[in-house]
Amino acid sequence: MEGRGQGRRDSPLTTLGVQQAQHHRQTLAALPLTRAYVSPMGRALTTARLALEGLGVPLTVLDDLAEVDMGKVAGLLPSERLARFPLLAEVRKRDKYRTVMPGGESYETASPRVARALQHIQEDGPGHVLIVSHEMIGRLLRMHLLGLTPEQAMTLRHPQDTIYRIEAGQLTMSVGGQPFQSHPPSPRP
Repeated sequence: MEGRGQGRRDSPLTTLGVQQAQHHRQTLAALPLTRAYVSPMGRALTTARLALEGLGVPLTVLDDLAEVDMGKVAGLLPSERLARFPLLAEVRKRDKYRTVMPGGESYETASPRVARALQHIQEDGPGHVLIVSHEMIGRLLRMHLLGLTPEQAMTLRHPQDTIYRIEAGQLTMSVGGQPFQSHPPSPRP
């Protein structure tokens, strides 16, 4: 964990990531999942396949769930980002949602992709679904599903090894394969 923003770099899942996905299998087995959707990126696909192994849940790849494109910033350490793009941190601090990464996307430009993915999922019919994605796309998913403003969504933490469950507008989370617990309430618009 060096703090490198991966973006669309398709780095393989780490040994720790493999273990985390396997720990979540038991948590997911207890849910009445009817189908699952996943980003086309290798680390998300591997996570989904490991976590769903043996559960009989159909898995669909949705390109719109790919991580936000970090462009020229992808793969850089924080110190490298600061050296190459000295104003970026300041600009993002003022408006993280709308700041476009050099050669990439912003949360704002990625948001319509998330809306399309959710529309596709809804059109596939009712049921309990799992979405396996990434940190930045995960913030946008919660923004759309919980009706948050962009500003509220940008304050959300999205740690690895966490499953968020949204049911009837209520958010719970499972960390490290543990049972779902109430998530601190998100600020409402």
